[in-house]
Parts: sequence; structure tokens; C-alpha cells
Amino acid sequence: MTDTQTLHAAFAGHIDAALDALEAAGTLPAGLSRSAVAVEPPRDLSHGDLATNAAMVLAKPAGTNPRALAEALSAQLDKVPGVTGAEIAGPGFINLKIDPAAWITELRAIAALGSDYGRSTIGGGKMINVEYVSANPTGPMHMGHCRGAVVGDALATLLEFAGHKVTREYYVNDAGGQVDVLARSVHLRYREALGEAVGEVPDGLYPGDYLIGVATELASEFGHKYAKAPEADWLVTFRTRAVTAMLVMIKADLALLGIHHDLFSSEAELQAAGKPEEAEKWLRAHDLVYDGQLDAPKGKTIEDWEPVELPLFRSTRFGDDQDRPIKKSDGSWTYFGADLAYHFQKAASADALVDIWGADHAGTVKRIKAAVAALTQGAGQEKSFEIKLVQMVQLLRNGEPVKMSKRSGNFVTLADVVQEVGKDVVRFTMLTRKPEAQMDFDFAKVVEASKDNPVFYVQYANARIASTLRKGAEAGFVPSGEALDQLGAEELELIKVAAQFPRLVEAAAAAREPHRVAFYLYDVAGAFHAYWNVGNDRPEKRFIVAQDGKLTGARLYLAAQIGQLLKNGLALLGVEAVEEM
Repeated sequence: MTDTQTLHAAFAGHIDAALDALEAAGTLPAGLSRSAVAVEPPRDLSHGDLATNAAMVLAKPAGTNPRALAEALSAQLDKVPGVTGAEIAGPGFINLKIDPAAWITELRAIAALGSDYGRSTIGGGKMINVEYVSANPTGPMHMGHCRGAVVGDALATLLEFAGHKVTREYYVNDAGGQVDVLARSVHLRYREALGEAVGEVPDGLYPGDYLIGVATELASEFGHKYAKAPEADWLVTFRTRAVTAMLVMIKADLALLGIHHDLFSSEAELQAAGKPEEAEKWLRAHDLVYDGQLDAPKGKTIEDWEPVELPLFRSTRFGDDQDRPIKKSDGSWTYFGADLAYHFQKAASADALVDIWGADHAGTVKRIKAAVAALTQGAGQEKSFEIKLVQMVQLLRNGEPVKMSKRSGNFVTLADVVQEVGKDVVRFTMLTRKPEAQMDFDFAKVVEASKDNPVFYVQYANARIASTLRKGAEAGFVPSGEALDQLGAEELELIKVAAQFPRLVEAAAAAREPHRVAFYLYDVAGAFHAYWNVGNDRPEKRFIVAQDGKLTGARLYLAAQIGQLLKNGLALLGVEAVEEM
């Protein structure tokens, strides 16, 4: 990466220097936190090119009036080279107008930085563990897993681009009752592979054809050894082999989306290592776990419900409506009990944790965050822990619900969807709405060639740029930074949109919201298409003006940098920037 500084970083530095000057003059007290100071485009672009809230957020801790502080700060900013005006708006916002040459400098920065344009160091190399997908290892990936998989993977890439170190982790829930059900389902298919007529798959077992492969392998290896044997003889073997086979399938499905985890952590191994017991011991020592009885479930009476003493986590201390058991009555760990031990283990090798969960887990968020905070704080290593909830996706075809997959038995597989519409369409579409919002995925609409389809709209902008550069080369023109001062107001507006990318990356990473990148790319594509359309009506505004080689070179240079920006943004989403459509 070069030492080229972006406009966003430069003006953040200018504002910092101006505040330093006010501190030196005694206008501001020394040592105030500037973490809330922002530099961004004003809401109304007619007010200027950049805006800062510095006076607004620093006035109260400085014990002064925001407007008075804004006046002192704007006087300092007026001295900054390239600033043509610093005006105070409302109670203390400062709007800055920037010399056009600054935007040309930013265009050159995009060219100089290339694939590093927008890369940030705000992460400071801190390690963040991002856990996502973590689907039960009981079958192939389905579209219920897809959205969280894409959100988590894009977030991990975004955080790396913003200067963090990232571990991509998948938590394998291979210790619960669902994997015993998987083993029994495979045993049924094993008997079938040996020639037994098993009939319809009983309720409670997994019916999908995807189990036939591992069952056939077991039949070939063991013959009839376990066909009539009691469950205790084969359950562990079949469970282990089935989970292994399912993980191979899951990894292959995720690879179709370009997703590869760094770490697969086993719940069974965690329990075998005694980690939940360690967590329980610490929580008991700090009066956060006690032995008690749960209240009777609603609708139950003392006659049809027997109270049992269980180890309970004091989650009511943290806003929960009741304390929660960490063990079941049979002595096995509840999901909550195992989960808090898992997070305690993760925290030992990361500075912060981020989990991507399905919205159906919303009820457990408060208590698991409370338990992890208690554990990590008590161990002297309190860590930031965030949980992002992702809503389900409704699959449609021309507005009608999609039929289920025969292979899966009761759901639509991710592999089927990727095979039909492609990885890039799936990934981009999953990021076109906030994760907490409901989403419809209509097979007809996601491949539609229209402005209403964000995937197409952004890809088409990049393809148009690539086509323009090819046509320019065929006519003997190449991108050139020699005459960038010939670019006019319409071109500068396009550069201003592009210049928001570095700030956007930092804001999206800080908020843990990769969908902001997709939204921004749609805006960039819109700005590019709008400029292109001007050329349809005004030939002198086209990228290639045959009679003016210098202007054509400058516009092709502009097009190339917008293309670079689109490539950088799409790379964060794990989407290819196609050059032909």
C-alpha cells in the first residue's frame, strides 16, 4: 500500500490539527475525547462538500456554547489549503466547501491506491472472532442458513479491510440430541442399503436422500454387523461418521458461496475437555450460578409438573424474566450452558466477539451476553461481544412460494439456488436489505435486467465501464491523468460520490453492517449511469470525444477509477466485478 492519503483522512487530520490549535490557544481544554468527531458529506449537498460535528460533540465536555466553538473552529478551518469556505449551520455544524482541485487529487488517489483504496487502519490490528453459519451438522446447507452465512462472511472481509485481524469460526453443535437423531436416521438408511425394506421414514427422523451416501459407505464397511444390534452398540460410531460426512457436505455447500472458515470448533470436544464445568465453577464462586427450582411452565399445575432442582444462572440480574438452567435434569448441559463455555473459550484468543444468529434466537441474546460479560470480566479479560440477528428469507418464484427440494426432504438447498442463479447474485441479494428486515428472494426478480435489481444495476455499471475502456483503446485512446483539470461539474459530482468510500468502509466496519457497502455501491452505480445518460443527450459529454484526445483521456481515467472503486466494494461483498454482460 502506498502512502497516498485520501481526502477523508486528510480532512480528518485537518480538523484534528484545528482542534489542537484551539487547545493550544486555551479555547478548548486539553485531553477531550474526540472519538465522536465525524467528517462526512452534509445531509443537504447544496450546503457544501464536507461537514463536521466537532463543535457539537465537544462543546458540552468543554463547558462552552456549540455555536461559539464552531465559530472558533471554522476560523481555523478557513486557513486549510483547499478550503474555499467554512460555514456554520444550525446550532454548530460546520459545512466546508472544497476547491475542485481537491477532488481531482482524490481521483488520483484512487488510481495510486488501486485495490487498497478505502483500506483503513482503524482496526489497529485487534483480533475479532466472527462466528457465523454454525448450522447443526445434520444435512446440507439450506436457504435458511444462507443469509447469515453471507452477512458473516462479508462482515469478516470488511473488518479485515478496516484493519482488524479476523478469525472466521463455525461452531459445530455435535453434542446435542439432534446428532443422535442424525445417527438413527443414518442407521435406517444403512439397513435400507443392506436390502431391508424400511418403508416411509418415521416422523422424528431426517428424511432427506443426502443420508444415502454415508449409509451406503457404512453398509459396505460393516455389512450386517449393526443391522439388528442394539442402539448402544452403534450410536457413537454412526453419529461420528454421520457428523463427519455432513461437515464435508456443509463445507462444499459454503464453498459454492465462496465461504471458507478458519476454524471449526466442536461442542463435543469442548464438553470432553471439561470447559462447561470450568465455567460453572467460576460462576458459582461469584454467586452467578446457584441450585434452585424453575417456576412451573404456564398452563401447568403442581399435579402435572414435577419441580426439579437445577443449576441456574442469575440472568434476572441482567434483565431476563427468569433465571436460566445451565444443565438439564439428566445432568447434560443445556444449549445455554454449553454456549457460554464456548464463548468463554473463544474470548481467550480474541479482542472482540461477533456472532451472526438467526432471529429465532433473539430470546437468548440478553442472557448469553450477560454470562459472557461476567465470565470475561471476572477473568480480567472483559471483551466486546456483539450479536447480529438475521431474519429468514422467503423464497419465491414470480411471487409464488418455491416448492421444497426432494433431495433435502423438507427445505430448499443452498446448492440448488446457487446452481440456478449464481454465487454473485445470491451474495449481493442477501446484502440488499438490513439483516434484521424480512427478505423475499424471488428467483425471477434477482436475475432481472433492470434498475430495480441492485445486483444487475451495479454489475452493469462495471461492465459499461469495461466496455467503454475497450472501445477507447480500439479508437486509440487510453486513460490519462494529464488533463484532469478539464473535467467539469458533472464529473466532479461523480468523484464526490466515489470519495465517500473510505469513510463508508470505516463506518460500516464500526457498526458491523456490511450491507452499507451494497447500498453505497448502488448509489455509485446510479451516479455513474446518470452521468452516462447525460452523454446520450449531449454528445460533448460522452466519455469518448473523438476530436478531443486530452479530454477523452481524462474521462477514461475517471471511468477507470470508478471501475476500480466498484471492484473494491464488490470484493468486500465477495462478488466478482464482471466486465461483460
